[in-house]
Amino acid sequence: MNKFQLIFHHFFRFIWNAIFVITYPILATFGLLFIGITYFFSAISRLLAGFGPKKKNKEEIQGDWLPLMDSGDLLEAKIYKQIMFGPSCFKIRRVDGIPSVLEDHYFGNKVRFIEEGILLEKWNSTESKDLPDFDICLYEPDLDSLTSLTNIKCFDWHLSDKEDNELLFKWFDGIQGGEVKVAI
Repeated sequence: MNKFQLIFHHFFRFIWNAIFVITYPILATFGLLFIGITYFFSAISRLLAGFGPKKKNKEEIQGDWLPLMDSGDLLEAKIYKQIMFGPSCFKIRRVDGIPSVLEDHYFGNKVRFIEEGILLEKWNSTESKDLPDFDICLYEPDLDSLTSLTNIKCFDWHLSDKEDNELLFKWFDGIQGGEVKVAI
């Protein structure tokens, strides 16, 4: 380097070092303040959360048979497979130990109780690439029979209406929706 370039280099290095020395405490203080404010509001949030209503954590089914809600101690379920970012499928059996047609199939978590029996979402496959493909079935506990009512190819379905011996199911797959009327 010639003498002019050397002086120019030292001058800008001095300016750069001066900027760094002057601004470093400001940047460090800002960082510490930001972390302190974050901890402060986090502590306030934890404190206020203690005053709120106590929420019961959703129980994870890990491998034990648990009673199926609202089944009147008739059915119990055990998780079989959890689809990543999707629903779980279950094995279902009778609590009373009587062998049942339910033990041969896998079911989704949608269970609806009606006067005629129990509506179950029977999975036709447990492979995630084949889902959703469900049969909505009516289980009659007294006869131990499982009757397929209709096939639905989406996760979002519900029983919309029940008139005499007809059930109306509505479904929506994210793009389109529809209705299916089924005679019992």
